[in-house]
Amino acid sequence: HYRKHTHLTNIHLPGALIPNGNTRSPKKSEIPDHLPGSKKDVIIDIVRLEDHLEEEEGRICREEFEKTLLESGLELEKDKEIKNQGTVFVRLHAPWHVLSREAEFLKVKVQTKKVGNKLNSIWEKLTKPLQPNVSESQTINKNKHVSSPFCRERMKYFGEEIGLYFAWLGLYTELLIPASLVGIIVFLYGCATIDNDIPSVEMCDEKNNFTMCPLCDKSCDYWNLSNACSTARASHLFDNPGTVFFSIFMAVWATVFLACWKRRQMRLTYKWDLTVLEEEEVSRYYQIYYFINVYRLLDYRSIFNYCFIIVFLEQADNDKLTWKDRVPGYLGNFVSILFMIGLTFSAVFGVIIYRISVEAAMALSTNENTKSNIRVTVTTTAVIINLLVILILDEIYGAVATWLTEMEVPKTEKIFEERLILKAFLLKFVNSYASIFYVAFFKGRFAGRPGQYVYVFNNFRMEECAPGGCLMELCIQLSIIMLGKQLIQNNLFEIGVPRMKKLYRKLKDKRAEPEELTNSTPTRQAQQWDQDYKLEPYTGLTPEYMEMIIQFGFVTLFVASFPLAPLFALLNNIIEIRLDAKKFVAELRRADAVRAKDIGIWYIILSGMGKFSVIINAFVIAVTSDFIPRLVYQYMYSDDGSMHGFVNHTLSYFNVSEFQQGTNPQSVQFINVKVCRYKDYREPPWSEDAYDYSKEYWAILAARLAFVIIFQNLVMFLSEVVDWLIPGTPKDISVRIKKEKTLLDDVFLKKEDEKLQLIKSFLKPNQRQKPKVANGAWPTRAASFTHYNRNQHKSLKSFSLQHTDV
Repeated sequence: HYRKHTHLTNIHLPGALIPNGNTRSPKKSEIPDHLPGSKKDVIIDIVRLEDHLEEEEGRICREEFEKTLLESGLELEKDKEIKNQGTVFVRLHAPWHVLSREAEFLKVKVQTKKVGNKLNSIWEKLTKPLQPNVSESQTINKNKHVSSPFCRERMKYFGEEIGLYFAWLGLYTELLIPASLVGIIVFLYGCATIDNDIPSVEMCDEKNNFTMCPLCDKSCDYWNLSNACSTARASHLFDNPGTVFFSIFMAVWATVFLACWKRRQMRLTYKWDLTVLEEEEVSRYYQIYYFINVYRLLDYRSIFNYCFIIVFLEQADNDKLTWKDRVPGYLGNFVSILFMIGLTFSAVFGVIIYRISVEAAMALSTNENTKSNIRVTVTTTAVIINLLVILILDEIYGAVATWLTEMEVPKTEKIFEERLILKAFLLKFVNSYASIFYVAFFKGRFAGRPGQYVYVFNNFRMEECAPGGCLMELCIQLSIIMLGKQLIQNNLFEIGVPRMKKLYRKLKDKRAEPEELTNSTPTRQAQQWDQDYKLEPYTGLTPEYMEMIIQFGFVTLFVASFPLAPLFALLNNIIEIRLDAKKFVAELRRADAVRAKDIGIWYIILSGMGKFSVIINAFVIAVTSDFIPRLVYQYMYSDDGSMHGFVNHTLSYFNVSEFQQGTNPQSVQFINVKVCRYKDYREPPWSEDAYDYSKEYWAILAARLAFVIIFQNLVMFLSEVVDWLIPGTPKDISVRIKKEKTLLDDVFLKKEDEKLQLIKSFLKPNQRQKPKVANGAWPTRAASFTHYNRNQHKSLKSFSLQHTDV
């Protein structure tokens, strides 16, 4: 937060200013004394003030906050406020005794054994002429251009939480390489066997006189099945036996990825000294937020009221929110989430209406070119509209999820973050995959049959799948949405939006400066923190994880229909790593370092999506593709065990005289047509049970259900085997942890023995002696900073005055 300084003079607390003689200008060794702020350097300002009253109230709150900081042991440094100085920064300095105290609470480890520093320094001096002369800046510049996921230097700069994100992203990208190679092989297998696919050859053979029923009422004519030759050949690229193997492979791959990440996470946890980290539950002051929201509703926006609420609640410690107070928030969340999901389904339904209406309108066209490309045109434009709707709703749902989570008034920051992630993931998951689920499992299932079609708004027939099936359309839908989200939302928005906000903030600050004060008096030279403050604020890792989790769903959930999804995800992630590095270093303010030993709730979401992908891929293969009908025909109905006659087996008969009145086509090319064909398993019109589902339909349905059960159990079994073969903790790490624990126990026992000897020496004055220490070395301490303070000859007060350069 910041404020613009105008005519008020800030009343500083006594002892709040600490001189900083080591502050240096980027260009000169020292800053001239006549410039304002030359003796101090950095910033935290509390609020932005609009008028005199708000400035006075803000000053009171700010001084109270600064007083609390001083009581906690921190040191404050302020600049002298000048009218034309603009934003003024207050620097916070942490003395050594404060850092030592916090290190004890955080259980930061130090060495438990004495290190021969002198011997090491002598050895370094002796071998220095033999070492290559490589400057540190050259090494940093070299590493900057390497697309490595993360390293210890970056972790030290950003903190463990961001370090784990980059490590996870790097491992995910690495494991996409074998998945991409297998996907390319499966796709090439489909290309190589396309000419040998008997059903495709039969559909393309013009000698097979399959007269198909019209695709729409009145205006559409009968058509030959050979016209769908290109669709059938394209469907074989993604609907072949190789996709079944690839689905099983990707399900096992997801398990391997999670197991490898557990190992990598454990290794990093040990390497970064996080094994004994206990995460602190940070309170969100939910009572304060509750009353603040009430005051906002009542339009009491004064900062003084906020301070009054805080003071009031400090006196009323027993006041807590009960379950009755939380019920309205939970009900509001439930209703709002249902409304948002309904809004997503409404958008999908709107696109369906668009497809049906445009397809009917294009069928009335007299242009043959337009009629021949109806399906491609409608599918492509509908998917693009879907993509735009998804991008817009994604931005809305992110803000809505935050608002809904605040309505629940969570007790701690961790609970708040977990609930926010779950809500945002649920809404964005439904938004991203609703249209894909429709094409995969619902399109063409409720269209009816000739003579008894299902109509929308009493005029438009429900859309049907292409003669080659819906798998090709599912592939188009998945590829456009996946590539569009990655290109537009994940890449362009990540760099473009922060730069636009930075430019807007810069122009806004220039307009806010009074023209008469721009050149009146000299101002101090802009420091690094002034430049950093102009950057976009860091908002957390939730958007970064969210886009990768959604991409993980595209890679695993519907991979049976799009084997090239891992390849496109790999190419995107190679760019994503560099864009994230650029954004975190140059476009965003430096994030607060947060210690974390895992990626939190994201691992649970990944594990759930991995298991959910098994079920989805099983149903895609069994229901959407023609894999099961082909197997059933080959082993149950084929005379010679081949696929010859499969196309004729999948087509049913319809008597054209039974068309509903006003829906029969006005045929010009086809004359004396008595029977037309349509894709379904139904009894012929001359049967006693005309147009009922045939025995073949029920046999195929049973085979599909059996395949789902077998596929799911097989993949789950393989996943359990992989999980058992890859332990979560590497063996060398577990050995090191046990060894360190043993050494630490030995050190503690030795120290306790020394204390016991010291007590005995006091009890026996005649035999008083100092405790013996092995090898005459100084006593060592384990996992403690206390001995540093005891060795200081000066008091803490005098030591705190020694300012360290920040």
